[in-house]
Amino acid sequence: MRAAILFMLITVSTACTVGPRYSRPSAPTPAPDAWKTQPPWQQAAPKDAIPKGAWWQVYNDPALNDYEVQLLKANQSLEVARDRLKEARSLARVATADFFPQLSADPSALRERGSGNRPLNGQAPTIINGVRQPVLPYTQSVYTIPFNLSYEVDLFGGVRRNVEAANASLQSTAADLQNALLVLTAELAADYFTLRELDAEYQVVQKSVETQRKGLDLVNSRHQGGIASGLEVAQQATLLDATISQLALVQESRAQYEHAIAVLIGRPAPSVNVFVAPLNATPPPVPLGVPSEILERRPDIASAERQMAYENAQVGIARTAFYPHITLSGSGGWQSTSISSLLNAPSLFWSLGADALEPIVQGGRNRANLAAARAAYNQSVANYRQSVLTAFQEVEDGISNLSTLATALATQTAAVDDARKALAIANNRYVGGATSYLDVITAQTTLLSNERLQTQLLGQQMVSSVYLVKALGGGWDASAIQGQTVHPEAGQILQP
Repeated sequence: MRAAILFMLITVSTACTVGPRYSRPSAPTPAPDAWKTQPPWQQAAPKDAIPKGAWWQVYNDPALNDYEVQLLKANQSLEVARDRLKEARSLARVATADFFPQLSADPSALRERGSGNRPLNGQAPTIINGVRQPVLPYTQSVYTIPFNLSYEVDLFGGVRRNVEAANASLQSTAADLQNALLVLTAELAADYFTLRELDAEYQVVQKSVETQRKGLDLVNSRHQGGIASGLEVAQQATLLDATISQLALVQESRAQYEHAIAVLIGRPAPSVNVFVAPLNATPPPVPLGVPSEILERRPDIASAERQMAYENAQVGIARTAFYPHITLSGSGGWQSTSISSLLNAPSLFWSLGADALEPIVQGGRNRANLAAARAAYNQSVANYRQSVLTAFQEVEDGISNLSTLATALATQTAAVDDARKALAIANNRYVGGATSYLDVITAQTTLLSNERLQTQLLGQQMVSSVYLVKALGGGWDASAIQGQTVHPEAGQILQP
């Protein structure tokens, strides 16, 4: 027994870890020093940084904050991601169990009768006075309480590589949870601001309906006085009916976004009623930082990087298949034909042993597994680099979109002012008899179109701002998953 323990200590102390050491590969190209497009705002001060864990608070909208809190509590996709993290943590604990000896017991009780015609299996028959004696049947009880102990020495680091892979997978899953949280909260914010834009658009169309009704009253009065023609009445009535149809379509679109918000906050669509509040906001300044910082601020990039670490550990595990596997084993317990003497000293039995398994000819299995592990690692490197490129693209798209929309909104605001002036002039000219009512209808249509576009541009600004914050990681950083690891603990040796 002492020799076996001494052998185990010597082999553990001289153990090595085969396989490549992990180091994060470089990005596909050096990160640029600055973003290509200049943002349409002054850079935010450090005190205006995106709040960690609650990035949506940067918009200072209490209703949005309330919906986001509901999402955190009840969104079912988020619950799935949380349970996946719990699963990954438990699987990592499973990997650490191989650091410890495995002990099992298998008590049994047996009552048996041996045949009188049983074979002797090479044993010489009993002969007394020259007479061969018959084989007698027998009946006996056998009671056994055996214990089996086994321990595979981690001589070449297979167990350590397995725990390394499990921890990398755990951290990757933790990053996936944070990415799911970021995606879902951004989707909710985008839907919320779109709904608010539709509230504002509804208000614009409703105002236009009221104006057009007044116009129809005016044309009817003039028609009754013999000044306006029936054609002018029909033209104004047609415009009014078409605008009322637009009002219904805006309501229908708003209902769709309201239903989407209900699903995101984990509630049935019929039970959610988002109060009407026309959009009246401007995108806040967002601290962009430098492009290289994006590698630490995006949970999807962190997940891809941890997946590389996992695949690297798998290469090491595949390498250990080429080396001997040394297992120490022992068994012992009590065995007796009588339960009353089962625990007596003569009933005790034990054995100790060691086994060294060295793969010699495996038909190329181990070599193929190693090649597959290396190919999987190379795939993870390419996926990581693709994630980095996509992140750069999304941030640059977000900045570009906001810059373009800021310019478009400024010119569209001027277009709305011009359209209002044009409608006022057309009305005055029509009342004065200088032009036909067609000019008034054209001016009304132009004003409505430009006012709706102005509102839509504001909504697009807010949504683009949300997606820019999402592209920047929503205030998250990779240090949040560094503590997501498991290690073997002494208490595990006594756990089932």
